[in-house]
This record gives sequence, C-alpha cells and structure tokens, in this order.
Amino acid sequence: MRFVFRDAGVSWCGWMLVAGLSAAAVGVVHAAAAGPAGEAATTVHPAQWPKVAWPLPRDAALERRVQALMAKMSLRDKVGQVIQADIGSVTPEDVRTYRLGAILAGGNSKPGGGLLAGPAQWLALSDAFYRASVDTRGGGVAIPVLFGVDAVHGNNDVLGATIFPQNATLGAARDPELMRAIGAATAEEARAAGIDWTFAPTLAVPQDDRWGRSYEGYSENPAVVASYAAAVVEGLQGRPGTPQFLDSSHVIASAKHFLGDGSTKDGRDQGDAEVSETRLREIANAGYPPAIAAGVQTVMASFSSWNGVKMSGDKGLLTDVLKRRMDFQGFVVGDWNSHGQVAGCSNVDCPQAIDAGLDMYMAPDSWRGLYEHTLAEAKSGAIPMARLDDAVARILRVKLRLGLFEQGAPSTQPLGGHFELIGNAAHRALARRAVRESLVLLKNAHHLLPLDPRQRILVAGDGADNIPKQSGGWTLTWQGTGTTNADFPHGESIWAGIRDQVQAAGGTAELSVDGDYARKPDVAIVVYGENPYAEFQGDVPTLAFSPGDDTDLDLVRRLRARGIPVVSVFLSGRPLWVNPEINASDAFVAAGLPGSEGAGVADVLLRDAAGKVRYDFHGKLAYSWPRTAVQTPLNVGQKDYHPQFPFGYGLTYEDDGDLGKLPEISGLPANVAAPGVYLERGKPVGGLALVLESGGAAQKAAATPAATADGRLRMVAEDYRRQEDARRFAWSGDAALALRAGKALDLGRQANGDVLLVATMKIDALGPGRVTWGMDCGAHCAARVPVDAALAALPKDQWLRVGMPLKCFQRAGADMRRIDVPFRLESAARGAISLARVALGTDVDSTLPCGTK
Repeated sequence: MRFVFRDAGVSWCGWMLVAGLSAAAVGVVHAAAAGPAGEAATTVHPAQWPKVAWPLPRDAALERRVQALMAKMSLRDKVGQVIQADIGSVTPEDVRTYRLGAILAGGNSKPGGGLLAGPAQWLALSDAFYRASVDTRGGGVAIPVLFGVDAVHGNNDVLGATIFPQNATLGAARDPELMRAIGAATAEEARAAGIDWTFAPTLAVPQDDRWGRSYEGYSENPAVVASYAAAVVEGLQGRPGTPQFLDSSHVIASAKHFLGDGSTKDGRDQGDAEVSETRLREIANAGYPPAIAAGVQTVMASFSSWNGVKMSGDKGLLTDVLKRRMDFQGFVVGDWNSHGQVAGCSNVDCPQAIDAGLDMYMAPDSWRGLYEHTLAEAKSGAIPMARLDDAVARILRVKLRLGLFEQGAPSTQPLGGHFELIGNAAHRALARRAVRESLVLLKNAHHLLPLDPRQRILVAGDGADNIPKQSGGWTLTWQGTGTTNADFPHGESIWAGIRDQVQAAGGTAELSVDGDYARKPDVAIVVYGENPYAEFQGDVPTLAFSPGDDTDLDLVRRLRARGIPVVSVFLSGRPLWVNPEINASDAFVAAGLPGSEGAGVADVLLRDAAGKVRYDFHGKLAYSWPRTAVQTPLNVGQKDYHPQFPFGYGLTYEDDGDLGKLPEISGLPANVAAPGVYLERGKPVGGLALVLESGGAAQKAAATPAATADGRLRMVAEDYRRQEDARRFAWSGDAALALRAGKALDLGRQANGDVLLVATMKIDALGPGRVTWGMDCGAHCAARVPVDAALAALPKDQWLRVGMPLKCFQRAGADMRRIDVPFRLESAARGAISLARVALGTDVDSTLPCGTK
C-alpha cells in the first residue's frame, strides 16, 4: 500500500517513507502545512482530504447476519449497543439488563476494585461480562460484549505483562516492522487475559511538547506517524485478506484521537486546535489514511476541539471526512465522557454526538442516565432511527468480523487462560530489542562510550533501579504511579541489566541512588528524568526539566567534580530543556521511556567481555529538542525554529560526540515551579503565598518563624530531607494556614479525573477537635472537608504522602474552575503538623475519604 498526500505544494509518500526524512524536509512539511494565507480555519472541505479505499470488500453474508440481528432487536437492545460502561461502575447484571454493547477498564479500574490485578482476575471478569451479554433469560438478543482497555505499550494493565517502550520512544527506532511485531505480541497477551479490544494506536502528531500525552505520539513528524500506523494496526488486528485477520490471536484496534489532539493551543490536554484546515489535514490526519487502509475497526473521537468545536460533535469531520471521504467503515467511539463536553450536552444526555457521527458513547460512570435519555430521544425522534440503526450496524459488523458470536467465552478461546504468553521470553526479547533500537546518543565526549564492563562502574540516580519510572504513565495504573519493582515480576531495571552484564564480564557494579560510594569508581552511569504521568498531570507550562529542583544536576556535577566521568541516561516522555545536564555530563543518552526491559540499555552502553562493541546506537530523534525551556515548534514558528537538537539527530559510536558548551539560558524567570505544585521544600511556589489566619485576621508568612497575631498558630522551619526544607505548624486554638494563588486556578479537568491534592506531611500531635482540608474559589465559594478522624488514625512522627481526591472538594461545593486557595488546613484541635510539599498527584501513602468526620 502507498499513499501520496498532496496539498499546498506539499507531498510525501505516506507510511512507505520510513524515517529517512531529513530535518530540512520536515521543516518544509511543517512550513507548508501551516496553511495558505487567508484560509478559513473553521470550515471543512471534504473533497480536499485524502480519499481512502476501505480494504474489506462488501460481504453479503455478513450483511445478512447484521440485518437478521437488527430485525430481532428492540429499541432498548439498540440503545444498549451504542453505550460503553466502565467496570468500576457496571456489573455483569447491568449488562444483562441493559444489553450494553461494550465495557472498558479505565486506567485505574481493575477487576475486584484493587490497585492491580493479574491475568486470572481479568479473564474471570471478562467471562462474567460475556456470559451476561449472551444471557437472554430476561429478554433481548444475545450479542457478545466487547471489552476494551488501554493496552498502549503492551498489555500494560495486567500484572506480569511485557511493557514495551512508550510510543515517542519507539518513534526513534524508525522501524515499522518492529511496530508490527509489538502489536502482534500485545494482542496475544491481551487475548490470553480475555481482552479483545485495545484503545491503540495513538496517531497524534504532537506539535507542542508541553502536552502531557506527547509520549503517546510516535513523532512530531507526520511522515513517521504515517509510516507506523498501518504496521501497528496490522500487528494488532492481522492483515486484511489473510486468515489471521481478526482471528483468535488478534484484537480490535482503535486509531485515536481523531482529530488534532496533538495540535492544541499551548499543548493543553482536551484543548482547542486553533489551526487551519490544511494543517489539520496534513499534520494531524497523517496517520489515519494508512490506518483505515489497513482495516482499523474503530476510531476514537478526541476530547479536543478544532477551532472551538468539540470533536465528538463535529459532523463535518466525523461523518463527512472520516466516514464518507476516507471511507472508514468501522465504528467511532467517544473518549471518557467526551460527549459531555459537546455544546448543549451533559455526560448523561447528548443526542448531538450520535447525530455528528459518534457510534458508541464511552460513558464510564454516566452510562445509566445516558441510556435513559438516549432511549427517550430515540423514541421521540430526536435521534433519527436511521442514524441509530447505522451506528448499531457498524458495531455489529465489527463484532461479527471479530468472530465474537462463534468464539464463545474468553476462557474457552484458543489463547484464553494461556498465561504463559504473558511476559514470555520471546516478547521480552522483542521489547529489549525495541529498547536498543530506540536509544538516542546526544553527546559522547572523547568517545567515552561504549564502556568497558571490566571496570568499576557506579550506577546512581533515582531512575537506576526503578521500573515504574523507566516505564512511565499508563503502566499498571493510569498515571503509572503507586507501584514498585515488585509489581513487575518479569521486568528488569536499568541497574539490574548493567549489574548482570558487568559482573558477567568480571567488572564491579555498585548501586547508589545518591552517588555515594565505598570505593571511587572508574565511571558513573546516572539514571534520572521525569517521574511518571499521564493526561492532566503531564501538562506543563514550559519544557524545563524539574524546575526548582536541581537534585539530579547537583548529583552529576558532584561526581564530575571528583574526577569521575559521567554518563547520563535521561528518562523522559518528551523533549526537555536539559542543556545544563548535558554540559555537566561526559556522555548523554536520551532513553525515553524504555519500559520493563532495562537490560536493553546495558546492551548498548557496554562492550562485551572481550572489549568489542555489541550494539551501536541506532535511534534518531523523533522529536526536536529545545534550545531554551520556552521554545516549542509551534510557538517559535517554523521558519525561525532552531532547536538545540533537530528531528533526526542521533550520534553513533563513530561520530564525533564532543558538543562544546551548550547555552544555559533557559528563558524562564527565577523561581519557576513545576505545574500543580503549591508548596515545595516548605515554601510556597508558582506565585502562591502562605497565609496564616486566626480570628478574622490574616498575614503572609514570608519567613520563619511566623505566627498569627493571637499566637494560636505558629510556624517554624523543620528538616525533612534537607536543612529547613519543611515547615512545622503548631496550633493552640482555632486557626488555619492557606496557600493563596495570585490568579485563579482552573482544576476542572483534573477534578474530572482521578487526581488528588497530596500533602507530604508528618503529624506530630493531634488532639480532639474539628480539622478540615479545604479549597476556596472566590467570594462566597468554598469547600471544607472534615479530616480529623482520618488524620488521627495516621501514624505519628512519620512522613507520609496524604491525598484527597479533588472530587471531594467539588462535591463539598468548590467551583474547580476558579480555585484561588488550592490548599487550606484549618484546625480547632491542639496539635502540630509538619508540611514539606503540597501538590496535585496520584501517588500517595494514604487517601483521605470524602466527608470523613
């Protein structure tokens, strides 16, 4: 298959143009795709979009089965088919009663309601839902349910699964056949656990790396994304026209998020792609024609908007472009309550979305109300019967192609229950190969790499022995937090891979996170980078790495100052401004998020025991890396965009890796904090002020010690991890501390997810009396949640990360879109509580329930 995209003087050969595209060529594509001067940015012209041929010929027998099923279906049956509910909010009995067409497991939804679940639990739950869907004792038609998960880099929800590198990391490999193999391996592991639908691949073309989902996109370059799209889809589903297509070892794929999710203004998740139709077509759409030509069975509509119109309600794009012009004949599914963001809609009522072309609502926790409204609107004619029938027919065709009606319960299918497939040796070897191919060498002064493993090697940094950190978000949990190495029974950390290979060669390897050592090493490998995140949590205002926290940089500099050569292995889901870290290192490797097979890093960094090079660096940047912390491809403008490292950059061992000193001017003002952080090292950050309140009076606590005028609340400095990096608050009467923002904060998106307000705190003493956590949202707007009993139950004199879901504050009356006090701790009880950090997060030691008294 081959496509040629043409518009505005731009052409490139779809996915057959595999990665050899030069940085100069990419610049031409981006510049041309910006759109002709004066082009209307709100009108879609379907005839100008790529014309695609659906690869599956019309199947008369299949159509007869569809019509026969629909002839038996009641209106209730049909409405049930267009709704997908989350396992955290639906039971098999609900599926039996409402005849729902699909279920899903969101990032934090697991069988049994726990944090993690093994394959046997997944398979048992899948069986239960299947049996409910074909049970007609209460009426209805037996139509097997689809079970969808975000298996986006392996079957990453299941304990023991092979965790492949994240997509942005894989983009550096420039290897579509590798992608095909990864898709096939993922499908096998999913089927073994009873899963038949994955919400993958993500075909976003991220244009602003501040977006928290940038790592889900293969590249900023549309040609790289296009080159991978068909291969991934065919790996997951099998190739159309072959016996393997949608057989029992493959799953349904979902190309997402249509359209423009990676083009939103300021990289804002669920934001607005304020771009021309040309740019939307040439950049954001690049992966969809090859995916459709490969027979992708579902397309997921994006949360985002195009010039103010939400995708789930954009008929011009969903129907006129996707279904008609590009001949997509599968079904369109929404994202997590994305229909509720369409103008005039709510989570439980949105006929506009199905009219626009949505075929299946993803209504995780809103499905019951949505079912009732949709049924009423179908009865009244507000939803035309022809549109409802078309949606149901599309869903039934997909189920029939997959063989759901013949295959039986998931546990009785050929791969069902074959848990030996999950994390098997062949899949892990494939993942390890993917790691090797994806590493990008940015600097190698004096040809320090590859290292002789027979030396004394120190391995340092908080990412060295940390599989969750090297894997990133969407790994066992939504944000990739709350897990440890023990939760990866088949995984291997970067440290473990280095240790094993060094010891096998006769060398000595020592692990020391903080860089201390018993005997001076010959060389140090320091592994550090971003902590895991997913949407909401991952959006950042700049591309500065770890703003306000120089811990990793200080570690590298300290080792270098002792005369120890340093190799930095940098873990990140996106390009970041790391010029100071590169300057401080002798060699610098952009490892991306390599997943569970950390030994792949050692394969490339180390020579063999005989001193020979085993694997050279193969990876080339799939994203350009910024010259300053405020530089992104979109906000600089294509003609004037001069990154520090352009797309396609990547050294090999033969190259001269001496860079010289890079500029260290970040472009940021002083004291910039990471987003969603309100108190860091005991001090307010991000423009917030710490205020002490008592008796109607308030005063800023700019320095320690400090106290309210009546002495009811006193604050002193305390040591947590460093000198005076925390604050101890002592109450002798009713008083409060508050973190006040100079500008109201919009936490609406985060409140709709599973994000928490997290305080790193220590309870020294707490007497009887009312204690509340709260938020303020302007005049006469506030939320107070009692926490005295919950705090009293926590261990004393022990630092803990204590969190409360933002939904608690929302339910207590806070308007989450205009928060001016994101944290208030008020106490009428005598006691003392210490605080080191207050921030949004998902990784906690203890979660406070809503409304605890």
